[in-house]
Amino acid sequence: MVYFIGAGPGDVDLITVKGRDILTKADVIIYAGSLVAKEHMDYCKEGALIYNSAKMTLEEVIEVIKENKNKLIVRLHTGDPSIYGAIKEQLDELDKLNIEYEVVPGVSSFVAAASAIKKEFTLPSVTQTVILTRIEGRTPVPKTEDLERLAQVGASMAIFLSISMIDKVVAKLRSGYGRNVPVAVVERATWDNERCIIGTLDDIADKVKEAKITKCAQILVGDFIDCDYDKSLLYDKNFTHMFRGAKE
Repeated sequence: MVYFIGAGPGDVDLITVKGRDILTKADVIIYAGSLVAKEHMDYCKEGALIYNSAKMTLEEVIEVIKENKNKLIVRLHTGDPSIYGAIKEQLDELDKLNIEYEVVPGVSSFVAAASAIKKEFTLPSVTQTVILTRIEGRTPVPKTEDLERLAQVGASMAIFLSISMIDKVVAKLRSGYGRNVPVAVVERATWDNERCIIGTLDDIADKVKEAKITKCAQILVGDFIDCDYDKSLLYDKNFTHMFRGAKE
């Protein structure tokens, strides 16, 4: 069995209990060494074979799995494997080889970033939608998902893999939102050297450049960062739901 496990955004304790339990039993571990904390390897059993996929191609990863297909294998990805994890191409190859696999979800960097700035993406009367996206770089983005077009929705946004193009990001967001909105940049969320910068579209690019942040950062955008909002009905004393009657 091959387990594709989300290691979480950085802090080694943010892997799930299920994920760590499997990791401790694994015979072979292939981990994304460019982003996954090496401390996860401290939980591997003695004698386990460990490979850093940062230096490997897809073909090399699959070859390691093929050679060890009768063993318990962990493919350890950063954050949650289903978001920019490039797992689909790996799963397709395993399907061709009739090798069984399971995906174990993890904590994504976009929720870790929101936690770092102590904010909630979805606020009553503000927005109930979160858009996860990236700006076009070497990886193309469909025209219908251009950042300017998505920003026109006015929802909360978490922008991955785009901090090195902050000027382009700001230009598209400004055009899309049509106004100045709050922005937060969180570098290496949950790591020991985490940094958070709060600003607006007017000043965030300058703040990012001054801080020399060029990679491993989430860009969070939207009124949820700094706004007035209506309280949720969930805990309203005048609101009845299936678990509680109204107090008044």
